[in-house]
Amino acid sequence: MTTLLVKNAEIIVTMDGSDRELKNAAIYVRDGFIEAIGPLADLPKDADQMLDLKGHIVFPGLINTHHHFYQTLTRALPAAQDANLFNWLKTLYPIWARMTPEDVFTSTQTALAELALSGCTTASDHLYLFPNGSRLDDEIEGARTIGLRLHASRGSMSLGESQGGLPPDSVVDTEEQILKDSQRLIETYHDPNPGSKLQIVLAPCSPFSVTGELMRQSAVMARHYGVHLHTHLAETEDEDDFCKAKFGYKPVAYMQSVDWIGDDVWFAHSVHVNKEEINLYATHGCGVAHCPSSNMRLASGIAPVMHMLSRGVKLSLGVDGSASNDSSHLLAEVRQAMLLARLHSGVMGASRSAPDAPPLMTARQALSIATRGGASVLGRKDIGSLEAGKCADFFAINLNQLDYAGALQDPVAAVVFCAPLKADYTVVGGEIIVDHGVIRDFDIEKHIIKHNQSARRLAEK
Repeated sequence: MTTLLVKNAEIIVTMDGSDRELKNAAIYVRDGFIEAIGPLADLPKDADQMLDLKGHIVFPGLINTHHHFYQTLTRALPAAQDANLFNWLKTLYPIWARMTPEDVFTSTQTALAELALSGCTTASDHLYLFPNGSRLDDEIEGARTIGLRLHASRGSMSLGESQGGLPPDSVVDTEEQILKDSQRLIETYHDPNPGSKLQIVLAPCSPFSVTGELMRQSAVMARHYGVHLHTHLAETEDEDDFCKAKFGYKPVAYMQSVDWIGDDVWFAHSVHVNKEEINLYATHGCGVAHCPSSNMRLASGIAPVMHMLSRGVKLSLGVDGSASNDSSHLLAEVRQAMLLARLHSGVMGASRSAPDAPPLMTARQALSIATRGGASVLGRKDIGSLEAGKCADFFAINLNQLDYAGALQDPVAAVVFCAPLKADYTVVGGEIIVDHGVIRDFDIEKHIIKHNQSARRLAEK
């Protein structure tokens, strides 16, 4: 057994059922789980490891529910800087087709290192193309070197251009191969137990890149094994037009037709959804990964997240692909979500003083979406808040920094309202991953050189 005592925290933001914010508090961890939380005097005094967080604010680990790790290799490429989604994809598909297994491994390390430094402790990634012998296993191995919890999505594309899909035929696979590999990955890696650091998700890429039959068969397999389902949905108006022309349905109705509505499903984006579709999500327990920066970057629109929250939709945050966000800073995404929701509320409300004006998202709501919301969307009850019995996943930021000067009347809100900073400490299952702002046992300078060499090779070809 191993124990950890976290003491002298200025504030511990628990995000528990009572939304407690504990001052001058401590956390006692045993074997990766929180055994007790509260005043230091009430906790055991001895532990294998001590972590003194005097002057720090502590939050539950942030949960990222949508990402494409490999896209860290193609950030801010000139040819794709000013394109909408469909043109952006068409520009990048041929470049991504050059990736190797080593590129997948390296880009995974980059993305997870960035996430860890931004307070993230659990990340779901969506890898949907496997060129030149690449496998999801390459991502899984890369993730083990960083130490975050991973929900690895076995994405797929089977509907190439020759069949009326968007991606070129060179990056699609046969449905037989996709389903066979999906089964292999679940049986090899999926761990459904509390404290799991690796779960498998089945994730056909999008309505415009897979067939309806693959969607149906993926749902059957996922439910047989008890794993979750994930895909992009209702991201752009182009997608809306594509689905109506190709399938005779709007995107959400199409999901109904292929049995992709349920509490084991979550959709990335859901920008273009109406009230009836939001009600459908709420009624059936569908989750949403809100990706504000990506939606802004690709000019896709603003997701109606306050309407989703008001209807009880499970809502979470994703940084999305690092070629449509160009960053993997999840705490920055918390801030972006709050600000964009406020902009949307301002646009929708004729007057802020009107009785029916949409509410403004608060800093604490944004943090809740990134913690409890993420846990709910991923179907996990062991993460998302700091309370006895849950995983010891948290991050801490030193409040005594210039960026927070003048904002300490409400330190919790300051972390969201002020410029996003990196975490001083990030802890996953009681293991310190980020220590004094540095990732442990990871040569970041050497890694940056390696990553840039891979990125340059892909771009120059």
